[in-house]
Amino acid sequence: MPLFFARALRAFAIVCAVGSTAACATVTRGVHQTWSVETDPSGAQVKTSNGFACDQTPCTFRMERKTEFDVSISKAGYKTWTGHVTHAVSGGGAAGMAGNVIVGGLIGAGVDASSGAMLDLKPNPLKVTLEKTQDATSGAPTSSGGGN
Repeated sequence: MPLFFARALRAFAIVCAVGSTAACATVTRGVHQTWSVETDPSGAQVKTSNGFACDQTPCTFRMERKTEFDVSISKAGYKTWTGHVTHAVSGGGAAGMAGNVIVGGLIGAGVDASSGAMLDLKPNPLKVTLEKTQDATSGAPTSSGGGN
């Protein structure tokens, strides 16, 4: 009986070790990440096409790694800036996926790929320099109403 117990314990340990490597990036990195917006000047409003918003930059959001969305940044006296945020495979995510492939965790590789855990949002942080509107930069002299 002790020999059977030792073999069963060893088999259980091996199964646990292999199972713990499945979905490495999902476990180690998670499916969410923080995404930040910084503007010059600060204090701009941010709205995203996936429903996130903040009233004043700088601001940080917790986003799904696999999402893509449009961003609109506005501030009185400045032109509205619009852009797109996408995702790409990150170094950490690629390492997690490689671990799955080397160990043979095809299920883990599938989970990492579908969950987006191997991705990072790009650009992050989003840094935008806002451009003043024509009215704010014209510097045209105002009429004093005087004359001869």
